[in-house]
Amino acid sequence: MTILGLGTDIVNIKRIEKILKKNKKNFIDKILHSKEKKGKKITAEYLSKKFSAKEAFSKALGTGIGKVIQFNEIIIINKSNGKPTIQIEKKAEKRVLKKLKVNKAKYFISISDDYPFALATVIISK
Repeated sequence: MTILGLGTDIVNIKRIEKILKKNKKNFIDKILHSKEKKGKKITAEYLSKKFSAKEAFSKALGTGIGKVIQFNEIIIINKSNGKPTIQIEKKAEKRVLKKLKVNKAKYFISISDDYPFALATVIISK
């Protein structure tokens, strides 16, 4: 396994609570993919973990959000056993692979929270 990128991000959940009070719908739409909204109660804790995970992914990619990928193009879904996984929208995946200069990549993620913080670490490998 060759590591192509490593990213970590920490989010203060209280900051997300304040944002949600001011501009809930727009912020949720900007951050979450429709798959992440489906059947979920969207709390500040839930959104903070997704936000942190997506920031960590963009750091592992080496571009940050906006240049190659948007928040809502990164999909963080938990498997039935609770393990988080990363999926990328098809149209965005081409841009990601081009940036990484590979034909295929694997994404590994760990997410944790302890109020008032949420933390995520992402490894991208080939």
